[in-house]
Parts: sequence; C-alpha cells; structure tokens
Amino acid sequence: MERSADWMDQAQGDLEHAKHDLQAGFYDWACFSAQQSAEKTVKAVLHKLGLESWGHSVADLLVALRQHQPVPDDLVDLALELDKAYIPTRYPNAHPSGSPRRRYTRAEAERLISYAEQILRFCEGLLATF
Repeated sequence: MERSADWMDQAQGDLEHAKHDLQAGFYDWACFSAQQSAEKTVKAVLHKLGLESWGHSVADLLVALRQHQPVPDDLVDLALELDKAYIPTRYPNAHPSGSPRRRYTRAEAERLISYAEQILRFCEGLLATF
C-alpha cells in the first residue's frame, strides 16, 4: 500500500510542532521536530517511488533518493546538520553535562526549522511531478 500522503501529512505536522516549540521556548524539541519533519518528508518521496526507507538519517535518505532523482549537494549538507539533532536533543547523556533543554538556542531552532522547510519544499516539488 502506497502511503506517501500520510508520510507527508505527518512531516507537515512535525514542522508545525517545531514552530510551536520554537515559540514556546522548547528549542531542543523544535530542533528534534525539524529533524523528524525532514526525515518523514524524504520518506514520503521514497514511498511514492515504491522504495524502502530505513533509518533516521535525513542525509542518508537523500543519498538513497539521489539514486533515482537529482538531489542538490547543498540539501544533503542541510540534512547532515539536521541529523545531529536526532539523539542529542533528547538525551542528557549525549552531552558532557546538563540537559538538552539547556543546550539548544533559539537561533539553532530557527536554522533547523529553515532547513526542514527547504527539504520539505524540495520534496513537495518532486511529489508534484509524479
């Protein structure tokens, strides 16, 4: 069963969640939700193409997509930064001291949300061509 629309819907919801967390000052969760949005966005395209989408690395997913569609290098670079928000945003032992909620800034959250938006727009453009 092809469920790319469901993946994209969840990706859009995760992006909205990131923006709400940004406004509420939960910068760690805004960063994580931005990563989740980008991950699910790329998975939507892979599913639309009938391909498997394993793992949580946005960069790896874009590289897998690149085998079937052109993907700009700068988008993969953005994904590499988003990937760094997958674990450390949630687990205190990912840092030498302090909790994740004390280690992320508004600027980081804004930047990662922007990256997720760019990946989402790119993937929406691809989906529109299928």
